[in-house]
Amino acid sequence: MHIILGALSSIVTILWLLHRLADMGIDLGGLNPWLWHRRRKWRQKYESNAIFHVTSPMEVAALLIAGTAKADGDMSSEEKAEILRIFEDEFGLSKRDAAALLISSTYLLGKGNELYSKLRDVLKPSEGKFSEEQAESTLALMRRIAGQDGDAHEAKDALITEAEELLRKPHDQEKQKWS
Repeated sequence: MHIILGALSSIVTILWLLHRLADMGIDLGGLNPWLWHRRRKWRQKYESNAIFHVTSPMEVAALLIAGTAKADGDMSSEEKAEILRIFEDEFGLSKRDAAALLISSTYLLGKGNELYSKLRDVLKPSEGKFSEEQAESTLALMRRIAGQDGDAHEAKDALITEAEELLRKPHDQEKQKWS
């Protein structure tokens, strides 16, 4: 009987200590490996760059076009006007939506280091979502922006060459151009 009372006293003492630790802000639930793994995955997704999570072909095309314009430095006002014209004419967007797409693209792009150095990772979420017509249109629009200054910069040419290599993979044939 004295053994049972000793064991129960030990259990109650341990539970009381855990309760007091929880009151002080020390939670032993953090030792749970499944909870730790779930929190770590969420933190990685939350803290990662949003450019690696763009899935829409239109948004990826807008990123590539803006990235082509920014490859040799900041965009000129002529390049911005041409990009807005492209967004309105090719993508069928209103002036307001075209401006919003340009703003969001340049914000996601930032300095463009991720786009230029990790283009394969940027295009990975949208892989297989481009139709052949969309891929060709994107490349043509990138060339159009690159030739805007007269002679294309070598960084622009390198970006277009790499994008061409990655976008010329098998495509989804059922999709229309930009609808």
